[in-house]
Amino acid sequence: MRPQELYDALDRELESIKEQKTFKYEVPLESQQGSEVIVGGRDVVMLASNNYLGLSNHPRIKEAARKALDEWGYGLASVRFLCGTEPIHIDLERRIAEFVGCEAGILHSSAFSANEAFFAGLLANDLGSTAYQDAIYSDQLNHASIIDGIRLCRGIAKQTVSRPYPHSDTRRLAAMLEEDRDKSYRIKIIATDGTFSMEGDLAPLPELVRLAREHGALLMVDDSHSTGVLGKRGRGTHEELGVFGQIDVMTGTFGKALGGACGGFIAGRKPLVEFLRQKSRPYTFSNTMPPMVVAGSIEAINMIETDPAIVDTLHGNTEYFREQIVRLGFKIIKGLHPIVPVILGEAALAQDMSRELLGEGVYIKGLWYPVVPKGEARLRAQISAAHTREALDRALAAFDKVGKRLDVI
Repeated sequence: MRPQELYDALDRELESIKEQKTFKYEVPLESQQGSEVIVGGRDVVMLASNNYLGLSNHPRIKEAARKALDEWGYGLASVRFLCGTEPIHIDLERRIAEFVGCEAGILHSSAFSANEAFFAGLLANDLGSTAYQDAIYSDQLNHASIIDGIRLCRGIAKQTVSRPYPHSDTRRLAAMLEEDRDKSYRIKIIATDGTFSMEGDLAPLPELVRLAREHGALLMVDDSHSTGVLGKRGRGTHEELGVFGQIDVMTGTFGKALGGACGGFIAGRKPLVEFLRQKSRPYTFSNTMPPMVVAGSIEAINMIETDPAIVDTLHGNTEYFREQIVRLGFKIIKGLHPIVPVILGEAALAQDMSRELLGEGVYIKGLWYPVVPKGEARLRAQISAAHTREALDRALAAFDKVGKRLDVI
């Protein structure tokens, strides 16, 4: 296919996507990210952001970032082992490890990078074994970064065996582990999201901890959507479910509840973290987090630790919205997380309702296959501690109006 033929084929594919109403449109914001934003010159309630604690533009976060910019500059301009590292990066690694209940931490440019780094960095090295196989047991609804991390390590370390298990099905996982009990795998890893981003449901972590211990496996949890969100102290899904400090490897992000900018981390036992610092290609060959983002992330942790009332506010807003959206007649996936999936069925309906809601003053996005299963297209509402009850009521009134207009309720 010549270049022009390629471009023509791409144009046809894009037109087909638009005709099927599955084209992903980006909506320009005319304000800072927040519980309410300006779109098209008018204020709308933001229900599509991962800004769970409302910290993305909090005055304390911005002030911490400003001070770091003045003191430490804009960026390090290379990787840390070459150009040096700064005390604030070391401090954030210590703070995030303590926050999620682990011994040590390592920073990455994103959680996506962190997940790739964990699998490829660990499994691509022989660790003194000349002939070996590794096995990864992965929940089928895990985030794309876990899936791609597994694919990457399979390309680098061909001895890796991937064994997906049905979503949150611990009985099937237990059977798979039992089937493999006598196989001489070098490393076994159970990998799961802590909270699943499209469903808002929680992984069965207590049972996964038990299975990992029984079968000599590492339990790896990506808690990007619940670090700072769940648990009485906002420590995450493992705190919410009573297994805080019992997870072998935690990964997550500073780009959601913890400031909302960018950056990710891996936390675990010191030998693992230090090994990844030496052998992980995404760490070794990528610039680290900018100083102002590091300082803002530290301040976010400070705010949660000194006044967990912000977490309580988030939980209260979430409970209120979940109760009221069901009262209006909408179908949601039950749970307690501020991710509230409003199930609609078809992609075109999700697109239409998203557009109609924006016209009524609510910014929310539709999700459809292959992001979610066929026939389960939805709007994903995401609640923030920064939402006032008045703003949530405005959003609910818009849902009521548009839902009736489109015969959804």
